[in-house]
Amino acid sequence: MRLTNLHEALSKRRTHGQKSLAVLLDPDHLDEAGCRHLLELSEEHPVDYFLMGGSLVMSTHQASLIRFIKSRSSVPVLLFPSHSLHLDTQADGILLLSLISGRNPDFLIGQHVIAAPLLRASNLQILPTGYMLIDTGRQTTASYMSNTTPLPHDKPTIAACTAMAGEQLGLRLIYLDGGSGAMYPVSPAMIRAVRQAVEVPLFVGGGINTVQKAQAALAAGADVIVIGNQIEKTPEFLGEVSKVVRMFNTVLKAV
Repeated sequence: MRLTNLHEALSKRRTHGQKSLAVLLDPDHLDEAGCRHLLELSEEHPVDYFLMGGSLVMSTHQASLIRFIKSRSSVPVLLFPSHSLHLDTQADGILLLSLISGRNPDFLIGQHVIAAPLLRASNLQILPTGYMLIDTGRQTTASYMSNTTPLPHDKPTIAACTAMAGEQLGLRLIYLDGGSGAMYPVSPAMIRAVRQAVEVPLFVGGGINTVQKAQAALAAGADVIVIGNQIEKTPEFLGEVSKVVRMFNTVLKAV
């Protein structure tokens, strides 16, 4: 993948129906030894993107982890920031998140204004992303820290219209997220409704902790599934979910 065309590559994969796997790395829950183990696993079980970030980020070693990954892997590293302080120019790109499921102006545009000069001066590829928090059974760190109410899990029409508005505003990706520690994942019905409503690439994360849930999200229309907590608990899960993504793409090629 050419790192100078991250959005182009995502869009091309979307057009051809190809699925991707992203691993979300939280600096608060990952040390260098754990990172090394994941990188070793990713050599055998392909990963398409590493997302770096979290809802809080209390630790100070995000920069060293990104440097460590970049020195040992060619997989693109995308920042997944919850605050303008969490920028790092060592990464390849940034999911510039606009929290369109909420009405907190700080996360719709406020933090972006603060970050704009830094991003302009950086070499980061900017991927404007409509970020949508979905209710998945319990309050998550993301909903608490953003002071927003997640979209109801059983209202796919609201999610579809929200995503549609984000696309019409010019956002280039949509990200449906149950949040860290979600009790259950975003429903296939909601993923399907959003997929039918927009043309842009669709990320889905939160609560995908079994092969069956990964398969359901991909079958419903997710272009990229994001795995975080489950890999922190059981790194070997990476092999299982990577296999699911590759099987989808193998079947697609056969067709």
